[in-house]
Amino acid sequence: MSIKIDKKIVKYAVHSPDGAQAGAASSSPAGAKSADGAEVILMHEKVIRPEYLEGSTYKIKTPLDEHALYVTINDMVLNAGTDNERRQPFEIFINSKNMDHFQWIVALTRVMSAVFRKGGDVTFLVEELRAVFDPRGGYYQRGGRFMPSLVAEIGQVVERHMKRIGLIPESALDEHQKAYIEDKKNAMAEPAGVADEDATSFPAAATLCKKCTTKAVVMMDNCATCLNCGYSKCG
Repeated sequence: MSIKIDKKIVKYAVHSPDGAQAGAASSSPAGAKSADGAEVILMHEKVIRPEYLEGSTYKIKTPLDEHALYVTINDMVLNAGTDNERRQPFEIFINSKNMDHFQWIVALTRVMSAVFRKGGDVTFLVEELRAVFDPRGGYYQRGGRFMPSLVAEIGQVVERHMKRIGLIPESALDEHQKAYIEDKKNAMAEPAGVADEDATSFPAAATLCKKCTTKAVVMMDNCATCLNCGYSKCG
């Protein structure tokens, strides 16, 4: 049986076999329903920025520049006061006295802010930023961690913030691992009076860890072990 349509189509909906409309909740910018039937608001690009946002500022000081960068990430609190309350990054700003990086930093922060407001899983930004390498070579942070580029360190700051608000789970060592590593660090500590202001908390002879990119791998019990993250080639 054919049906002639003699009017302009202004909207449509997909019907399930039982006649109910499908996908209404998922296609709505508001989000979905919780277990108790309450509406859960999710981040989307049409969310209106409130007058007040909670934020955190992080300082980046590299050995390549005398001026520090200050990274500010503002969060929107969704479903405030409910069991579904969560913080979602909404925008990012980076400021510095050094104007050499101004152009690309403005472009980067605007794109990142747009991704935050788009919603969905935004944690992929961390891996994308940390995978950027400077063709001139990277640098070591205080503490011995290697940074392949300034962009990678910005990615590390974003990761710290996302862990802080619960978007990325913490992968911390358990108490036994912390105690074991601390004992080994104390046993291999530099003699008193040897360290200078640039010294790290790890032995000078330590090498780079492939897992956490920190210069903290030493030989312990005939096995190369990282004093920062606990990674060991011997398992």
